[in-house]
Amino acid sequence: MGLKKREPDLRDLPALLRANAESLPAVDHPAFGALFSRYADAKVVLIGEASHGTAEFYRARAAITRHLIEHHGFNIVAIEGDWPDAARIDAHVRHFPQTAHSEPLFGRFPTWMWRNREVLEFVHWLHRHNQPLAAAQRVEFRGLDLYSLRSSIESVLSYLDANDPVRAAEARKRYECLTPWQDNPAAYGERVEWGGRDSCEQAVLEQLHELLWARLESLEGSEAMFNAAQNARVVRAAEQYYRLMYRGSALSWNLRDNHMFDTLKQLLKHRGPKAKAVVWAHNSHIGDAAATAMGWQGEFNLGQLSRVAWGDDAVLIGMGTDRGEVAAADDWGSPVRFKRVLPSRPDSWEQQFVQAGVGQSLTDWRGAHNQGLRQALSETLLQRAIGVIYRPQTERQSHYFESVLGEQYDAYLWFETTTPVTPLDAPAGEASHETDTYPFGV
Repeated sequence: MGLKKREPDLRDLPALLRANAESLPAVDHPAFGALFSRYADAKVVLIGEASHGTAEFYRARAAITRHLIEHHGFNIVAIEGDWPDAARIDAHVRHFPQTAHSEPLFGRFPTWMWRNREVLEFVHWLHRHNQPLAAAQRVEFRGLDLYSLRSSIESVLSYLDANDPVRAAEARKRYECLTPWQDNPAAYGERVEWGGRDSCEQAVLEQLHELLWARLESLEGSEAMFNAAQNARVVRAAEQYYRLMYRGSALSWNLRDNHMFDTLKQLLKHRGPKAKAVVWAHNSHIGDAAATAMGWQGEFNLGQLSRVAWGDDAVLIGMGTDRGEVAAADDWGSPVRFKRVLPSRPDSWEQQFVQAGVGQSLTDWRGAHNQGLRQALSETLLQRAIGVIYRPQTERQSHYFESVLGEQYDAYLWFETTTPVTPLDAPAGEASHETDTYPFGV
Protein backbone atom coordinates (compact mmCIF):
# COMPACT_ATOMS: atom_id res chain seq x y z
CA MET A 1 0.00 0.00 0.00
CA GLY A 2 1.46 3.34 -1.07
CA LEU A 3 2.09 6.16 1.31
CA LYS A 4 -0.58 8.83 1.37
CA LYS A 5 0.68 12.16 0.00
CA ARG A 6 1.01 14.66 2.81
CA GLU A 7 -1.10 17.77 2.29
CA PRO A 8 0.86 21.02 2.84
CA ASP A 9 0.28 22.62 6.23
CA LEU A 10 -1.75 25.80 5.64
CA ARG A 11 0.38 27.47 8.31
CA ASP A 12 3.49 26.72 6.27
CA LEU A 13 2.98 29.32 3.56
CA PRO A 14 6.21 28.72 1.60
CA ALA A 15 5.39 25.00 1.36
CA LEU A 16 1.89 25.77 0.16
CA LEU A 17 3.25 28.20 -2.44
CA ARG A 18 5.81 25.61 -3.54
CA ALA A 19 3.04 23.06 -4.05
CA ASN A 20 0.93 25.47 -6.12
CA ALA A 21 3.53 27.45 -8.05
CA GLU A 22 3.74 26.56 -11.74
CA SER A 23 7.32 26.84 -12.92
CA LEU A 24 7.58 29.11 -15.95
CA PRO A 25 9.61 28.45 -19.09
CA ALA A 26 11.68 31.18 -20.70
CA VAL A 27 9.58 34.23 -21.55
CA ASP A 28 10.30 33.89 -25.28
CA HIS A 29 9.23 30.21 -25.35
CA PRO A 30 5.74 29.60 -26.82
CA ALA A 31 4.81 27.56 -23.74
CA PHE A 32 5.10 30.69 -21.60
CA GLY A 33 2.22 32.50 -23.28
CA ALA A 34 0.17 29.30 -23.53
CA LEU A 35 -0.05 29.11 -19.73
CA PHE A 36 -2.27 32.18 -19.83
CA SER A 37 -4.93 30.65 -22.07
CA ARG A 38 -6.80 30.02 -18.81
CA TYR A 39 -7.85 33.70 -19.00
CA ALA A 40 -9.12 33.45 -22.58
CA ASP A 41 -12.76 34.08 -21.65
CA ALA A 42 -12.08 37.25 -19.66
CA LYS A 43 -13.13 40.66 -20.96
CA VAL A 44 -10.25 42.51 -19.31
CA VAL A 45 -6.90 41.06 -18.19
CA LEU A 46 -4.97 43.55 -16.07
CA ILE A 47 -1.26 42.77 -15.75
CA GLY A 48 0.75 44.59 -13.12
CA GLU A 49 4.40 45.18 -12.31
CA ALA A 50 6.24 45.76 -9.05
CA SER A 51 8.37 48.48 -10.63
CA HIS A 52 8.35 50.68 -13.72
CA GLY A 53 11.91 49.72 -14.64
CA THR A 54 12.22 45.91 -14.65
CA ALA A 55 12.84 44.12 -17.95
CA GLU A 56 11.32 40.79 -16.91
CA PHE A 57 8.00 42.44 -16.07
CA TYR A 58 7.77 44.16 -19.45
CA ARG A 59 8.84 41.08 -21.40
CA ALA A 60 6.41 38.84 -19.53
CA ARG A 61 3.54 41.27 -20.12
CA ALA A 62 4.37 41.42 -23.81
CA ALA A 63 4.50 37.61 -24.13
CA ILE A 64 1.17 37.15 -22.34
CA THR A 65 -0.42 39.87 -24.46
CA ARG A 66 0.88 38.44 -27.73
CA HIS A 67 -0.65 35.07 -26.87
CA LEU A 68 -4.01 36.54 -25.86
CA ILE A 69 -4.10 38.55 -29.09
CA GLU A 70 -3.05 35.73 -31.40
CA HIS A 71 -5.13 32.92 -29.88
CA HIS A 72 -8.01 34.47 -27.95
CA GLY A 73 -9.18 37.58 -29.78
CA PHE A 74 -7.97 40.34 -27.46
CA ASN A 75 -7.99 43.54 -29.48
CA ILE A 76 -7.04 46.43 -27.15
CA VAL A 77 -3.76 47.05 -25.31
CA ALA A 78 -4.19 49.88 -22.78
CA ILE A 79 -1.20 51.21 -20.84
CA GLU A 80 -0.57 53.46 -17.86
CA GLY A 81 0.61 56.14 -20.26
CA ASP A 82 -0.60 59.41 -21.76
CA TRP A 83 -3.34 59.29 -24.38
CA PRO A 84 -1.67 61.50 -27.06
CA ASP A 85 1.64 59.60 -26.97
CA ALA A 86 -0.11 56.23 -27.11
CA ALA A 87 -2.25 57.57 -29.99
CA ARG A 88 0.92 58.05 -32.06
CA ILE A 89 1.90 54.42 -31.46
CA ASP A 90 -1.68 53.36 -32.18
CA ALA A 91 -1.58 55.08 -35.57
CA HIS A 92 1.70 53.34 -36.33
CA VAL A 93 0.67 49.82 -35.31
CA ARG A 94 -2.73 50.09 -37.02
CA HIS A 95 -1.16 51.51 -40.20
CA PHE A 96 -3.14 54.75 -40.10
CA PRO A 97 -1.95 58.06 -41.59
CA GLN A 98 0.47 59.83 -39.26
CA THR A 99 1.10 63.51 -38.68
CA ALA A 100 4.50 65.06 -38.09
CA HIS A 101 5.51 65.78 -34.49
CA SER A 102 8.40 67.90 -33.30
CA GLU A 103 8.46 66.42 -29.79
CA PRO A 104 9.83 62.99 -28.86
CA LEU A 105 7.37 60.26 -28.04
CA PHE A 106 6.94 59.75 -24.28
CA GLY A 107 9.46 62.54 -23.77
CA ARG A 108 8.09 63.57 -20.37
CA PHE A 109 9.72 62.21 -17.20
CA PRO A 110 10.02 59.27 -16.67
CA THR A 111 11.04 58.71 -20.28
CA TRP A 112 12.33 55.17 -19.73
CA MET A 113 8.95 53.92 -18.52
CA TRP A 114 7.71 53.53 -22.12
CA ARG A 115 10.73 54.63 -24.18
CA ASN A 116 12.58 51.37 -23.71
CA ARG A 117 13.72 48.49 -25.88
CA GLU A 118 11.24 46.06 -24.33
CA VAL A 119 8.24 48.20 -25.36
CA LEU A 120 9.80 48.92 -28.76
CA GLU A 121 10.04 45.19 -29.50
CA PHE A 122 6.35 44.75 -28.68
CA VAL A 123 5.40 47.75 -30.83
CA HIS A 124 7.32 46.26 -33.77
CA TRP A 125 5.53 42.92 -33.25
CA LEU A 126 2.10 44.56 -33.08
CA HIS A 127 2.81 46.55 -36.26
CA ARG A 128 3.66 43.29 -38.07
CA HIS A 129 0.69 41.43 -36.57
CA ASN A 130 -1.79 44.07 -37.72
CA GLN A 131 -0.41 44.50 -41.24
CA PRO A 132 -2.34 41.71 -43.02
CA LEU A 133 -5.58 42.39 -41.13
CA ALA A 134 -8.53 44.48 -42.26
CA ALA A 135 -8.60 47.88 -40.55
CA ALA A 136 -11.54 46.92 -38.33
CA GLN A 137 -9.68 43.83 -37.06
CA ARG A 138 -6.42 45.52 -36.05
CA VAL A 139 -5.38 45.62 -32.42
CA GLU A 140 -5.39 49.04 -30.73
CA PHE A 141 -2.67 50.55 -28.51
CA ARG A 142 -4.10 53.11 -26.10
CA GLY A 143 -3.12 55.31 -23.14
CA LEU A 144 -5.19 55.58 -19.95
CA ASP A 145 -3.45 58.36 -18.04
CA LEU A 146 -4.21 62.07 -17.60
CA TYR A 147 -0.91 63.96 -17.40
CA SER A 148 -0.92 65.20 -21.01
CA LEU A 149 -2.60 68.58 -20.46
CA ARG A 150 -0.74 70.53 -23.16
CA SER A 151 -0.65 67.71 -25.73
CA SER A 152 -4.33 66.97 -25.27
CA ILE A 153 -5.30 70.63 -25.70
CA GLU A 154 -3.21 70.78 -28.88
CA SER A 155 -4.87 67.61 -30.19
CA VAL A 156 -8.38 68.97 -29.60
CA LEU A 157 -7.54 72.24 -31.35
CA SER A 158 -5.81 70.47 -34.24
CA TYR A 159 -8.87 68.31 -34.86
CA LEU A 160 -11.24 71.28 -34.76
CA ASP A 161 -8.99 73.41 -36.98
CA ALA A 162 -9.21 70.72 -39.65
CA ASN A 163 -12.91 69.92 -39.25
CA ASP A 164 -14.78 72.89 -37.75
CA PRO A 165 -12.93 76.26 -37.69
CA VAL A 166 -15.81 78.01 -35.90
CA ARG A 167 -15.75 75.53 -33.04
CA ALA A 168 -11.95 75.72 -33.06
CA ALA A 169 -12.08 79.46 -32.33
CA GLU A 170 -14.55 78.87 -29.50
CA ALA A 171 -12.34 76.13 -28.06
CA ARG A 172 -9.30 78.41 -28.07
CA LYS A 173 -11.20 80.96 -26.01
CA ARG A 174 -12.21 78.33 -23.49
CA TYR A 175 -8.70 76.90 -23.20
CA GLU A 176 -7.11 80.36 -22.86
CA CYS A 177 -7.53 80.04 -19.12
CA LEU A 178 -5.17 77.06 -19.03
CA THR A 179 -2.72 78.18 -21.71
CA PRO A 180 -0.24 79.91 -19.36
CA TRP A 181 -0.04 76.72 -17.27
CA GLN A 182 0.25 74.07 -19.97
CA ASP A 183 3.90 73.35 -19.25
CA ASN A 184 3.54 73.61 -15.47
CA PRO A 185 0.05 72.42 -14.52
CA ALA A 186 1.06 71.87 -10.89
CA ALA A 187 1.59 75.64 -10.63
CA TYR A 188 -1.97 76.13 -11.87
CA GLY A 189 -3.28 73.88 -9.09
CA GLU A 190 -1.25 75.73 -6.48
CA ARG A 191 -2.49 79.11 -7.78
CA VAL A 192 -6.14 78.05 -7.52
CA GLU A 193 -6.06 76.04 -4.31
CA TRP A 194 -3.63 78.15 -2.30
CA GLY A 195 -3.75 81.46 -4.13
CA GLY A 196 -7.52 81.82 -4.18
CA ARG A 197 -7.63 82.42 -7.94
CA ASP A 198 -10.53 81.36 -10.18
CA SER A 199 -10.27 77.90 -11.68
CA CYS A 200 -10.67 76.92 -15.33
CA GLU A 201 -13.05 74.09 -14.44
CA GLN A 202 -16.17 75.54 -16.07
CA ALA A 203 -14.37 76.39 -19.31
CA VAL A 204 -12.90 72.93 -19.85
CA LEU A 205 -16.19 71.28 -18.87
CA GLU A 206 -18.04 73.39 -21.43
CA GLN A 207 -15.52 72.41 -24.10
CA LEU A 208 -15.91 68.72 -23.31
CA HIS A 209 -19.70 69.00 -23.48
CA GLU A 210 -19.43 70.91 -26.76
CA LEU A 211 -17.28 68.22 -28.36
CA LEU A 212 -19.47 65.38 -27.12
CA TRP A 213 -22.58 67.20 -28.33
CA ALA A 214 -20.98 67.78 -31.73
CA ARG A 215 -20.18 64.08 -31.89
CA LEU A 216 -23.78 63.14 -31.16
CA GLU A 217 -25.11 65.82 -33.49
CA SER A 218 -23.06 64.60 -36.43
CA LEU A 219 -23.35 60.93 -35.47
CA GLU A 220 -19.71 60.74 -36.53
CA GLY A 221 -17.97 57.58 -35.44
CA SER A 222 -14.57 58.36 -36.91
CA GLU A 223 -11.35 57.59 -35.13
CA ALA A 224 -10.37 61.27 -35.31
CA MET A 225 -13.53 62.40 -33.51
CA PHE A 226 -13.17 59.70 -30.86
CA ASN A 227 -9.55 60.75 -30.30
CA ALA A 228 -10.52 64.43 -29.99
CA ALA A 229 -13.33 63.67 -27.54
CA GLN A 230 -11.02 61.57 -25.40
CA ASN A 231 -8.39 64.32 -25.37
CA ALA A 232 -11.10 66.71 -24.14
CA ARG A 233 -11.83 64.23 -21.34
CA VAL A 234 -8.12 64.20 -20.48
CA VAL A 235 -8.03 68.02 -20.26
CA ARG A 236 -11.10 67.95 -18.02
CA ALA A 237 -9.59 65.29 -15.72
CA ALA A 238 -6.14 66.92 -15.69
CA GLU A 239 -7.57 70.29 -14.67
CA GLN A 240 -9.29 68.62 -11.72
CA TYR A 241 -6.27 66.49 -10.85
CA TYR A 242 -3.82 69.38 -10.54
CA ARG A 243 -6.22 71.20 -8.22
CA LEU A 244 -7.02 68.18 -6.07
CA MET A 245 -3.37 67.26 -5.57
CA TYR A 246 -3.17 70.23 -3.17
CA ARG A 247 -6.16 69.05 -1.15
CA GLY A 248 -4.93 65.54 -0.40
CA SER A 249 -3.25 62.54 -2.01
CA ALA A 250 -6.32 60.28 -1.76
CA LEU A 251 -8.47 62.72 -3.73
CA SER A 252 -6.02 63.11 -6.60
CA TRP A 253 -5.20 59.38 -6.65
CA ASN A 254 -8.88 58.45 -6.82
CA LEU A 255 -9.56 60.95 -9.60
CA ARG A 256 -6.64 59.60 -11.63
CA ASP A 257 -7.65 55.95 -11.30
CA ASN A 258 -11.29 56.78 -11.92
CA HIS A 259 -10.19 58.53 -15.13
CA MET A 260 -8.21 55.47 -16.20
CA PHE A 261 -11.22 53.26 -15.52
CA ASP A 262 -13.55 55.59 -17.44
CA THR A 263 -11.10 55.61 -20.35
CA LEU A 264 -10.99 51.81 -20.35
CA LYS A 265 -14.80 51.72 -20.44
CA GLN A 266 -14.84 54.18 -23.34
CA LEU A 267 -12.35 52.02 -25.26
CA LEU A 268 -14.42 48.88 -24.78
CA LYS A 269 -17.60 50.69 -25.80
CA HIS A 270 -15.93 52.22 -28.86
CA ARG A 271 -14.57 48.85 -29.99
CA GLY A 272 -17.95 47.14 -29.75
CA PRO A 273 -19.43 43.98 -28.24
CA LYS A 274 -16.40 41.83 -29.06
CA ALA A 275 -13.94 44.13 -27.30
CA LYS A 276 -11.37 42.44 -25.05
CA ALA A 277 -8.56 44.42 -23.41
CA VAL A 278 -5.18 43.79 -21.83
CA VAL A 279 -4.09 46.52 -19.41
CA TRP A 280 -0.46 47.25 -18.50
CA ALA A 281 0.00 49.25 -15.30
CA HIS A 282 1.74 49.18 -11.94
CA ASN A 283 0.63 46.72 -9.26
CA SER A 284 -0.68 49.68 -7.26
CA HIS A 285 -3.24 50.32 -10.01
CA ILE A 286 -3.91 46.68 -10.99
CA GLY A 287 -4.30 44.99 -7.59
CA ASP A 288 -7.60 45.54 -5.79
CA ALA A 289 -6.97 48.52 -3.49
CA ALA A 290 -9.62 47.26 -1.05
CA ALA A 291 -7.13 44.54 -0.03
CA THR A 292 -4.28 46.97 0.69
CA ALA A 293 -3.33 49.79 3.03
CA MET A 294 -4.25 52.14 0.16
CA GLY A 295 -7.87 51.10 0.34
CA TRP A 296 -7.91 51.10 4.12
CA GLN A 297 -6.93 54.78 3.92
CA GLY A 298 -9.69 55.73 1.48
CA GLU A 299 -8.10 55.17 -1.93
CA PHE A 300 -9.53 53.04 -4.72
CA ASN A 301 -7.97 52.00 -8.00
CA LEU A 302 -8.41 50.64 -11.52
CA GLY A 303 -8.32 46.99 -10.48
CA GLN A 304 -10.94 47.45 -7.80
CA LEU A 305 -13.27 49.35 -10.14
CA SER A 306 -12.78 46.69 -12.83
CA ARG A 307 -13.77 43.94 -10.41
CA VAL A 308 -16.91 45.84 -9.45
CA ALA A 309 -17.80 46.43 -13.11
CA TRP A 310 -16.95 43.07 -14.67
CA GLY A 311 -16.69 40.59 -11.79
CA ASP A 312 -14.96 37.38 -12.83
CA ASP A 313 -14.56 38.77 -16.36
CA ALA A 314 -11.76 40.97 -14.97
CA VAL A 315 -8.52 39.14 -14.11
CA LEU A 316 -5.96 40.89 -11.89
CA ILE A 317 -2.38 39.59 -12.21
CA GLY A 318 0.37 40.97 -9.98
CA MET A 319 4.14 40.60 -10.31
CA GLY A 320 7.00 40.53 -7.85
CA THR A 321 10.75 40.09 -7.45
CA ASP A 322 13.26 39.65 -4.64
CA ARG A 323 16.50 41.19 -5.87
CA GLY A 324 18.53 42.31 -8.86
CA GLU A 325 18.66 45.70 -10.58
CA VAL A 326 16.04 48.23 -11.63
CA ALA A 327 16.00 51.37 -13.79
CA ALA A 328 14.84 54.19 -11.52
CA ALA A 329 15.65 57.74 -10.40
CA ASP A 330 16.74 59.16 -7.05
CA ASP A 331 14.14 61.95 -7.15
CA TRP A 332 11.33 63.15 -9.39
CA GLY A 333 12.89 64.64 -12.54
CA SER A 334 16.32 63.14 -11.92
CA PRO A 335 18.18 61.07 -14.52
CA VAL A 336 17.54 57.34 -14.71
CA ARG A 337 20.05 55.09 -12.99
CA PHE A 338 20.53 51.34 -12.74
CA LYS A 339 20.08 50.58 -9.06
CA ARG A 340 20.56 47.43 -7.02
CA VAL A 341 17.31 46.13 -5.54
CA LEU A 342 17.72 45.04 -1.92
CA PRO A 343 16.65 41.49 -0.99
CA SER A 344 13.08 41.50 0.32
CA ARG A 345 12.19 41.85 3.98
CA PRO A 346 11.47 38.71 6.06
CA ASP A 347 7.95 39.99 6.85
CA SER A 348 7.02 40.45 3.18
CA TRP A 349 5.06 38.47 0.61
CA GLU A 350 8.14 38.50 -1.57
CA GLN A 351 10.10 36.59 1.06
CA GLN A 352 7.40 33.88 1.14
CA PHE A 353 8.02 33.29 -2.56
CA VAL A 354 11.79 33.27 -2.00
CA GLN A 355 11.32 30.57 0.64
CA ALA A 356 9.06 28.61 -1.72
CA GLY A 357 12.13 28.12 -3.88
CA VAL A 358 10.61 28.34 -7.39
CA GLY A 359 12.66 31.00 -9.13
CA GLN A 360 10.21 31.87 -11.91
CA SER A 361 6.56 30.93 -11.41
CA LEU A 362 2.87 31.58 -11.92
CA THR A 363 0.61 31.07 -8.90
CA ASP A 364 -3.10 31.18 -9.65
CA TRP A 365 -5.83 31.07 -7.01
CA ARG A 366 -8.95 31.81 -9.05
CA GLY A 367 -11.94 29.53 -8.73
CA ALA A 368 -13.59 27.42 -6.03
CA HIS A 369 -10.96 24.64 -6.34
CA ASN A 370 -8.29 27.08 -5.10
CA GLN A 371 -10.16 28.15 -1.97
CA GLY A 372 -7.54 26.66 0.36
CA LEU A 373 -4.68 28.56 -1.25
CA ARG A 374 -6.70 31.76 -1.35
CA GLN A 375 -7.50 31.37 2.35
CA ALA A 376 -3.83 30.86 3.17
CA LEU A 377 -3.03 34.08 1.31
CA SER A 378 -5.58 36.03 3.35
CA GLU A 379 -3.18 37.17 6.04
CA THR A 380 -1.63 40.64 6.02
CA LEU A 381 2.03 40.99 5.06
CA LEU A 382 4.20 43.69 3.55
CA GLN A 383 4.55 44.06 -0.22
CA ARG A 384 7.13 46.12 -2.09
CA ALA A 385 6.30 48.74 -4.71
CA ILE A 386 8.97 50.54 -6.72
CA GLY A 387 7.73 53.23 -9.08
CA VAL A 388 10.01 55.51 -11.08
CA ILE A 389 11.87 56.46 -7.89
CA TYR A 390 13.76 53.94 -5.77
CA ARG A 391 15.30 54.89 -2.41
CA PRO A 392 16.85 51.76 -0.89
CA GLN A 393 18.10 53.74 2.12
CA THR A 394 14.49 54.34 3.24
CA GLU A 395 12.96 51.26 1.64
CA ARG A 396 10.64 50.25 4.49
CA GLN A 397 8.98 53.68 4.62
CA SER A 398 9.24 54.49 0.91
CA HIS A 399 8.38 51.24 -0.80
CA TYR A 400 6.53 48.78 1.42
CA PHE A 401 2.81 48.66 2.19
CA GLU A 402 0.51 46.14 3.83
CA SER A 403 -1.65 43.90 1.67
CA VAL A 404 -3.74 40.73 1.62
CA LEU A 405 -2.36 39.06 -1.47
CA GLY A 406 -5.16 36.53 -1.96
CA GLU A 407 -7.75 39.29 -2.21
CA GLN A 408 -5.55 41.81 -4.01
CA TYR A 409 -4.91 39.67 -7.12
CA ASP A 410 -6.24 36.59 -8.89
CA ALA A 411 -2.74 35.38 -9.75
CA TYR A 412 0.89 36.33 -9.20
CA LEU A 413 3.95 36.17 -11.45
CA TRP A 414 7.24 35.74 -9.63
CA PHE A 415 10.76 36.46 -10.93
CA GLU A 416 13.22 36.00 -8.09
CA THR A 417 16.11 37.87 -9.74
CA THR A 418 15.47 40.68 -12.22
CA THR A 419 17.29 43.13 -14.49
CA PRO A 420 16.58 46.72 -15.60
CA VAL A 421 14.79 47.79 -18.77
CA THR A 422 16.95 49.21 -21.53
CA PRO A 423 16.10 52.91 -22.03
CA LEU A 424 16.21 54.16 -25.61
CA ASP A 425 17.75 57.33 -24.20
CA ALA A 426 20.89 56.06 -22.53
CA PRO A 427 21.46 57.15 -18.90
CA ALA A 428 24.87 58.56 -19.84
CA GLY A 429 23.21 60.96 -22.28
CA GLU A 430 24.19 59.13 -25.47
CA ALA A 431 21.03 58.32 -27.38
CA SER A 432 20.59 54.79 -28.62
CA HIS A 433 20.38 54.32 -32.41
CA GLU A 434 16.82 53.12 -31.76
CA THR A 435 15.71 56.47 -30.33
CA ASP A 436 15.05 58.05 -33.72
CA THR A 437 12.98 55.08 -34.91
CA TYR A 438 10.60 54.90 -31.95
CA PRO A 439 7.88 54.01 -32.75
CA PHE A 440 8.03 54.42 -36.51
CA GLY A 441 10.95 52.20 -37.46
CA VAL A 442 10.03 48.67 -38.52
